[in-house]
Amino acid sequence: MDVTTIQKIAIWILPVLLAVSLHEAAHAWMADRKGDSTARMLGRLTFNPFKHIDPIGTVLVPAVMVIFTGFAFGWAKPVPVNARNLDNPKKDMIWVALAGPVSNFIMAFLWAIFLFMSVLFHDSRSSLSLFFLYMPVAGITINVILGVLNLLPIPPLDGGRILAGLLSDQASAQYSKIEPYGLFIIIGLMLSGILSYMIFPVISVFLIVLSSVSGLDIDVFYRLLSGIQ
Repeated sequence: MDVTTIQKIAIWILPVLLAVSLHEAAHAWMADRKGDSTARMLGRLTFNPFKHIDPIGTVLVPAVMVIFTGFAFGWAKPVPVNARNLDNPKKDMIWVALAGPVSNFIMAFLWAIFLFMSVLFHDSRSSLSLFFLYMPVAGITINVILGVLNLLPIPPLDGGRILAGLLSDQASAQYSKIEPYGLFIIIGLMLSGILSYMIFPVISVFLIVLSSVSGLDIDVFYRLLSGIQ
């Protein structure tokens, strides 16, 4: 079945919205548990995607990417965290940062369960049934990519904040100076192709495991994924 651009957007929009929004909600939840209520007071401690949507990163960029590349990627409004309010600022920031990627891996697993149910009740004569195969494949993929990408030890990614929390105070202060250039480093790695070599072996392992959870052979999973790219 050929999938139109409109159908691709319909398939990817909910997984992308949930992936980026719940990622930020997880940061807010962990920060609140560790003593910083800033995000909660600003209404960001919620699973409501509309509280986390960034018009460009959550809507425009994913839509344009689907149209021109066949793949969706995006981001939400970062959750504000005041480290000074945390019970143990250096240690607790590790947990706050880690909460985002962990939420993505949990969502990827839940999408795998959804895919398992879709495979179980799949009707090859129904286009709606096929839609419910494609959507969880998109959900698994976007969450695994976001989870792995955000664990790269490059500030301002979550992995960078985790590493900063593990270093000594002096080393952490020096390392954090990279943050203003972090986005340019990531773009450089992406354009050079190095980023793919860094993250896609790890992503592939996650996809193999989650496709097995869903009851699909990894080759079938990739064929479904290629149908919405």
